[in-house]
Amino acid sequence: MNNKFLQEMKDRGYLNQCTDLGKLSEICDKKSISAYIGFDCTASSLHVGSLLQIMILKLMQKHGHRPIVLLGGGTTLIGDPSGKDATRKILEQKEIKNNIKSIKKVFKKILNTSNKKTSPIFVDNAQWLTKLNYIQFLRDIGSHFTINKMLTFDSVKLRLEREQSLSYMEFNYMILQAFDFYQLFKKQNCILQIGGSDQWGNIVNGTDLIRRILKKEAYGLTSPLITLSSGAKMGKTEKGAIWLNEDQFTPYDYWQFWRNTDDRDVKKFLFFFTDIDLKELENIFKKEKNINNLKVLLANEATKLLHGSNASQKAEQTAKDTFERGGLGSDLPEIYVDLDKVKIGIKILDLIADNNILPSKSEARRAIANKGLKIDDLIIDNDKKIIQEKDFKNKILKLSYGKKKHFLVKIT
Repeated sequence: MNNKFLQEMKDRGYLNQCTDLGKLSEICDKKSISAYIGFDCTASSLHVGSLLQIMILKLMQKHGHRPIVLLGGGTTLIGDPSGKDATRKILEQKEIKNNIKSIKKVFKKILNTSNKKTSPIFVDNAQWLTKLNYIQFLRDIGSHFTINKMLTFDSVKLRLEREQSLSYMEFNYMILQAFDFYQLFKKQNCILQIGGSDQWGNIVNGTDLIRRILKKEAYGLTSPLITLSSGAKMGKTEKGAIWLNEDQFTPYDYWQFWRNTDDRDVKKFLFFFTDIDLKELENIFKKEKNINNLKVLLANEATKLLHGSNASQKAEQTAKDTFERGGLGSDLPEIYVDLDKVKIGIKILDLIADNNILPSKSEARRAIANKGLKIDDLIIDNDKKIIQEKDFKNKILKLSYGKKKHFLVKIT
């Protein structure tokens, strides 16, 4: 394989399967192509589990190809059953539209929108899916699918094997996704669909549909699903999902997420989630033997891609101030308390539970008993402690849970 785009996909670990890698490589050598990835709009932000797909779109641009970002306003009304144990919550169209507007912000941060040839095209499949005539759709599209084959796809088979209900609505999802590819092939000359490996069956459906109706070749390509060495699911922590939108997950918390990467995953993630040149990465791995320095590099580069250089530098400085010097990092999450309440006194358990530092007062009691909570680096040894004005220095104190969670409590 000589094509630089597909070769770098392979070298970075992005490439899992392709319907015809040889032919696709030949086409990419001859001309710039358009390829699309679809994203659900079930929330107002994507989470870090979608980041690998966005990095692939970014890589496309690097090699002169145009990415198409399909935001599934239509398919989100149905819900993708892939990897799900139960039917998704059904959202209203207004909520989905708001989600799409919010999600777009991340793509505009990470992808290059200034180059006319490679600037991303944003499409919403509600444009065509919500206008379908059901009988006509069954005749023109549904006739190309067999129940026998549809039952073999993992998204269906696994649900049925576990005897978990799969609605007829969800069962149709794969046909709608195939129709999306068909539409983009016709409207945008999009010859390639990319997705996670759990989307392989749905993608192949699209290439088959294009071949049957239009008598033309389209291609499908998947990336591997990310598995962590720890066995945990990518992007899930005790705080919940690692959201990509800044208003739902701060740049500092995002930086910390990458800084806390398992030692065994650091090198892999530097290939996946940074755009550091491959040769430069190999040189870094030869010279740098301190895994913590590699973690800081990963945190800096990943945060820079999403939130910019200033936010990345600020997060690193805050971490240094907080962890290395025992100071008060300026970018730490902040909790505000009313001066009048402080003068009366605030119970430590109330402060912790009311601000979701821990889920409950009972967990806060256990943390205190295990010497896991500190004020300005001094262990709290009494769960009946009352926070008073004298505990603050210049109207600020640092509340810490364990080694990695720190908050600035400020009097207003």
